[in-house]
Amino acid sequence: MQKDCWMVRADGGQGADEFATRNLVAIGWGQIGSLDAYPGKAELETAVEKQYPDWTQGRHRASASQLERFRRKLNIGDRVVTYDSGRRIYHVGTIQSDYRFRPDQLPDYPNTRDVHWDGIVERDKLSVATRNTLGSTLTLFRLSDKAADEIERALAGQTAAPERAEEDTDEDENTILSDSKSRAIEFIKDRVNRLDAGEMEQLVAGLLRAMGYKTRVSPTGADRGIDVMASPDGFGFESPRIVVEVKHRSNTAMGAQELRTFLGGRHDNDKGLYVSTGGFTKDARYEADRAKIPLMLMDLDELVSALLEYYENADAKTRTLLPLEKTYWPAWAD
Repeated sequence: MQKDCWMVRADGGQGADEFATRNLVAIGWGQIGSLDAYPGKAELETAVEKQYPDWTQGRHRASASQLERFRRKLNIGDRVVTYDSGRRIYHVGTIQSDYRFRPDQLPDYPNTRDVHWDGIVERDKLSVATRNTLGSTLTLFRLSDKAADEIERALAGQTAAPERAEEDTDEDENTILSDSKSRAIEFIKDRVNRLDAGEMEQLVAGLLRAMGYKTRVSPTGADRGIDVMASPDGFGFESPRIVVEVKHRSNTAMGAQELRTFLGGRHDNDKGLYVSTGGFTKDARYEADRAKIPLMLMDLDELVSALLEYYENADAKTRTLLPLEKTYWPAWAD
């Protein structure tokens, strides 16, 4: 009998490291306490409504469905997948325990199941259709058999034909809108990730110009740790002088040593920006916090977020690198 395969999202992809380190998956709604205190979905919905009175009825119902599914539907031996949005990888594991309420593990996500993590799958190795399926913003959902099969084949270094995950009838209008937005952002990240190293440097320079700076991009070759320099005058004479290093290495997180090398040649009045599409290790982020100059680390998530914020000011060169169209959505119904 084929086991189910479940996606459990970790805070939009930001908490995947905690899941992997603690060998678990978890969901929130901690204010209602242990799910074992409620006989069924109806009682869970009442509890959610009591604790979160400002939410819509649809959101109460969808939340209760998620909680009941996490408690009842996931089984020991089922596959589970969670997404690390910073590194653009999916952790793939096997559920090892029944439901447990453990606020001591992750206080914001106390409803847990133990997991043995079996490996990772790079997002770029999956088909567009399966990436679209996995882009849902639902905290918890079951993958279709064909999407689950593609995950298994990718884990083994192979590929398979994808299929869209089945519709979740408990989605309310706000969830659908949020879901569409999340998928759009993931597709933008896919497009950015396909740029080559030189184009990525030009894109970062374009972002800085959209923010009001003038930029200089270093020619190919030795750049002494500076790919882009930005300042009000474009020459670096006026402050602030921002020196930028751009590393476009998919799924290769920058470590503390790379940051120390970058910081070694900086002047006291410099401001630093280090862009890594593969993300950063925890040691690298610690190194940035204690740097001698103000230093901002920007992974792919943060780069795309900044590009969306300043895209209206982007010049033609930048828009050619990343063509985007504006879409209007209905306002939230809350």
